[in-house]
Amino acid sequence: MAYSAEKLEEEKVFKDPVHRYIHVKDRVIWDLIGTKEFQRLRRIRQLGTTFLTFHGAEHSRFNHSLGVYEIVRRIVDDVFAGRPEWKEEERLLTLCAALLHDLGHGPFSHSFEKVFDLDHEDFTQAIIMGETEVNKVLTRIHKSFPKRVAEVIAKTSDNKLVISLISSQIDADRMDYLQRDAYFTGVSYGHFDMERILRVMRPQKDQVVIKKSGMHAVEDYIMSRYQMYWQVYFHPVSRGAEVILSKILHRAKYLYKQNYSFKHQPQHFYSFFNDKVTLEDYLKLDESIILYYFQMWQEEEDEILSDLCSRFVNRNLFKFTEFDPAKEYKKLAELNTLFIKAGIDPEYYLVVDSSSDLPYDFYRPGEEGERLPIHLLMKNGELRELSRESEVVDAISGKRRTDHKLYFPVDLLKDDSSKKNIKKQICSLLDI
Repeated sequence: MAYSAEKLEEEKVFKDPVHRYIHVKDRVIWDLIGTKEFQRLRRIRQLGTTFLTFHGAEHSRFNHSLGVYEIVRRIVDDVFAGRPEWKEEERLLTLCAALLHDLGHGPFSHSFEKVFDLDHEDFTQAIIMGETEVNKVLTRIHKSFPKRVAEVIAKTSDNKLVISLISSQIDADRMDYLQRDAYFTGVSYGHFDMERILRVMRPQKDQVVIKKSGMHAVEDYIMSRYQMYWQVYFHPVSRGAEVILSKILHRAKYLYKQNYSFKHQPQHFYSFFNDKVTLEDYLKLDESIILYYFQMWQEEEDEILSDLCSRFVNRNLFKFTEFDPAKEYKKLAELNTLFIKAGIDPEYYLVVDSSSDLPYDFYRPGEEGERLPIHLLMKNGELRELSRESEVVDAISGKRRTDHKLYFPVDLLKDDSSKKNIKKQICSLLDI
């Protein structure tokens, strides 16, 4: 029997709090889960610094990746199987892409990427195509198979239908993380009727469409996503923790460039600080390693690095206030000057952070970041864009919401040991 068609002697299951059970029958999927590159995802949190706000948010990219695989497995095995629009030979490609879609995420994901100007999708492709255990498994299917999987994840594949299952405005990725993140954070916002959505999904040539009868379930899904972004993903406390995390990494890199003598040398960061990151170095760095350095760097002679690490490790986070950069730029400039006079470096202790989300958008040809819309399949076979049928979705379509916060260390400003008058001026400007 060909490796691609090989089944396990006995089905393997993972007990899961969201999907109850995750089923693995295919030898390829089981072998991929066992690779060291996939097991590394156990050491990468799904929600970055959100565990400092919602104490239950300790779940990993490993959990989520299995969840996305399970949703896609249910779609292709239970919903699409036997339909003329679905090609059964694409099944294994779809399952592998779903399982591996987040393989390249680094520690603390997006915050880490911004500091070092990296892209986890590039590393996902590098892991799949490189000299890795994952590549060896995929190559056993066919020498071209790793490239096909990488192209689906990169959204460059000719198979738009498979891409849309994993990356679109209603995909398995979002359906898993909304429910999983809601479960582990303990909030009620992310819940929607996934069972109903799966039942009304239909394959088309270029994308998954939704039967008109399932429109209200999709409305609920979109509103759940909207609420999760503003109540969980953009929570100001979590964002404040991200600010400190990024400032620690910026400070460490700055000190390294200045030939600072670290008590605890950042050997795992050398290639990152030198902008020469290899795949081997990238895979060695996970959140346990980063937290080790933060723990150790509390003892550094550099007061800024030591203080920021202590704040992150011990959750002594910055406070924040609402801020409008368009109207308050003069105030920010004045605060910068006063912080310097007070002996507090504004580069690390006065930070504007912005959050922005577009809950749903329809197709606008030629626009940057154009999104393939969700289409409803009408009874007569016609496709109608969702916001043309749904008043709820129409009300939020194309409307980007942006939020700005100004972060600062209130404890240093309330400290009366020095520069009292200047700190009082700062507190007055910040209205604290």
